[in-house]
Parts: sequence; structure tokens; C-alpha cells
Amino acid sequence: MIKTYGYAVHSATSPAVPFSYEHREPGPRDILIDIKFCGICHSDIHQARNEWKNAMYPMVPGHEIVGVVSRVGSEVKKFKVGDLGAVGCMVDSCRECASCQAGDEQYCDRGAVIWTYNSKDKSGNLTFGGYGTHIVVDEAFTLHVPSNLDPAGVAPLLCAGITTYSPLRHWGAGPGKKIGVIGLGGLGHMALKFSHAFGAHTVQFTTSASKVDDAKRLGADEVILTSEPNWATKHQGTFDFILDCVSAPHDIFPYMALLKRDSTLCTVGIPETPIMLPAFAVAAGRKSFAGSAIGGIKETQEMLDFCGKHNIVSDIELTSFDKIEEAWNRVVKGDVKYRFVLDLATLKS
Repeated sequence: MIKTYGYAVHSATSPAVPFSYEHREPGPRDILIDIKFCGICHSDIHQARNEWKNAMYPMVPGHEIVGVVSRVGSEVKKFKVGDLGAVGCMVDSCRECASCQAGDEQYCDRGAVIWTYNSKDKSGNLTFGGYGTHIVVDEAFTLHVPSNLDPAGVAPLLCAGITTYSPLRHWGAGPGKKIGVIGLGGLGHMALKFSHAFGAHTVQFTTSASKVDDAKRLGADEVILTSEPNWATKHQGTFDFILDCVSAPHDIFPYMALLKRDSTLCTVGIPETPIMLPAFAVAAGRKSFAGSAIGGIKETQEMLDFCGKHNIVSDIELTSFDKIEEAWNRVVKGDVKYRFVLDLATLKS
């Protein structure tokens, strides 16, 4: 077994504390990664605090993982020792259903996705994530990191990156399209970068005038202040697609009126309370309200390669393990530009 040291949460009300545990020995198709950086995602907090009512403890969070391959199984073909490897939100699926065969493992028809943490593997053991020194993953669910990118800045791409890249690609963001982004945080700032790189006219919605300059720096062609009176009036019926990146409860009704006929608003923020939407908001204009969850392994690699080509990484603040609670509290308050990343060099055994 691979002895591992990290931080775990033991209940919904307890802080993350030092924790020793073990990973399986790498099998023929497995890769052992020495983790160097792990992003902090808001879903880490939702899960640790059992806000989604599916927590299993002890829980070692973290699904934005970048590290160095230190061992490979005898049948591994895509990686060698010394390569940079990355792991996102999932580490396995049934691999046989229509969704898995289509490269959409995250939507596995059999519900057999094994998440990177807070899940059970095929042996019935809890999975432990990136808030630790090592992880063992099948090479089919391990990703290559472009060599020109900062590994620390790459880490959030494994969740915040693919979570925004996938719907923007799916709904055709590109030249001639007007794309809106609601919320300027960990997800929103990546949505701006991708939409801009795709060549779309990109619009940021924000309540704060202090975020206007940063939004434009990150790729917004236009910023709409939703705190101003009648902010939506002149923009009605002008958007091809709107991506909602806000994880806190909020009213989406005003944004539906901004969509063109047959256009879509997609949520990726996943608030912990139900989203309320009058039927008229979608019936008028044959509009759609949709959701999206990360992306499959093939699309995630495509996203990383796209980032390598366009030199895109997340804007990050490196932090240490002794400041996890502080970082989590700041994430909840939206007080980070724009993603925390844990430096595994700060983890002391």
C-alpha cells in the first residue's frame, strides 16, 4: 500500500486536520502521482460541510490535481516516470454505457462514476483526493499537462476550467456570438478567458463596479452592472448564450429575458437551494434553461491542450495547509482572485 499524508475532514462541523491513510498499490494500468499542487474548489466546502447531503467521512477533498508521475504499471502506455500528470473530478466510470462510449463519462448512464474523493471505488473503499501527498489513478483517467504552462495555475483547470469550457463549446461560443457570464469568481474568470479565446463577444454581469477593470483584463468586451436601475432593459433579446457561474442562491429570471429566441442559459454554479423559474420565462421565445457538469476525459484533455496553445491558466493565490480554514472562509465570501491552490510543499509529515 502507498502510505499517504494529507488533511481530512471527519464531520460536517469539524475543520480539516492532518490525516494519515493509504492508497492501493498501482496495478498494471495505474499511475502513481506525487501531488505538487491541488486547487481549492467551492465544492470541496459543500462536500466537507455536507451541504449536498452526500458526505462520507473521513474525507480528503481535492479534485484539481497536478503532480509528477513517480511510478507506472506494466501496461501503461501514455505516461512515463517524470511526466507531469493531472487528475480532475473523476477517476473511473462504467466505460461501457452510451455516455461513457461517447466520451461523456461524467454522465455515465449507469451512475457508476467514481469521483476523485467522497466516493467509493470498485472495491468499496473510500476515494481520497488531492489534499494529500499521493494519488493512484488509472491512466485512462489521467491527463497530460502542457509543458509551457505553470503547473500551479493548471490545477484549477481540472474543475473550474473544464466546467466552463465544456458548456461554452457545447453551445457554440465563437465569432459572431454574444456570450454572457454571470459571476466573476473561480468559474466566472475562466469563462471569460475561454469565451474571449473562442472569439465570442463576451459580456460580464456583475453587481460590483470595482470588478469592471478586472473583467476587461480577463477578456470581457463589455461589463453590465446589474446593481444599476433598469440594467436589463436595453439588452433584452440580444444574447446567444449565458453561462451562470454563481454558486450562491440568486434570481435568474431577469437574465432569461436577455436571451434571443431559441437560446440557452446554462448554470454551472450549482447553488445549494433549488432554482426557481416561472414557466413563462422559457415559454416566451422557446428558450432553454440547462445545466452542465465538468466534461469527459477526452474533452478535458482537449481543454488542457487548448490552454497550452493559448497560454491560459487560472489566476491563483498559492496557500498552505495550515491556512485551509482561512482559505475556505474566503472562498465562501468570494474573497480570492480567483482560485486558491494548495502547495504540497507546505504539507509537513
